[in-house]
Amino acid sequence: QVQLVESGGGLVQTGGSLRLSCAASGRTFSNYAMGWFRQAPGKEREFVAAISRSGGSTYYAGSVKGRFTISRDNAKSTVYLRMNSLKPEDTAVYYCAAVLGLYNTIYYTSDDYNSWGQGTQVTVSS
Repeated sequence: QVQLVESGGGLVQTGGSLRLSCAASGRTFSNYAMGWFRQAPGKEREFVAAISRSGGSTYYAGSVKGRFTISRDNAKSTVYLRMNSLKPEDTAVYYCAAVLGLYNTIYYTSDDYNSWGQGTQVTVSS
């Protein structure tokens, strides 16, 4: 399996921005579809965004669409999550995930993924 390490989390005020990164190692990154999920205290893990192997297809949860952007750099084996206009309800631990995927297929349920990072905390203050 691919190994994933997230970074870029932190404390930000409402309306601010952050960019999360997820660096992959151990396997050919371009063979993996990638996703971001988050889990707030006392809540279940939820889907945030996903990107296909090629980067040509993306998909977002309704709660973040228009504010968050997922992208990938296969040469750097890294997937990113740019988060703008952050709200207190975006506070959570954010996880990246990977799955061996078909070229332009999006995966948006946690059960689809079999490799997970350790998570990075994002806190948005009001």
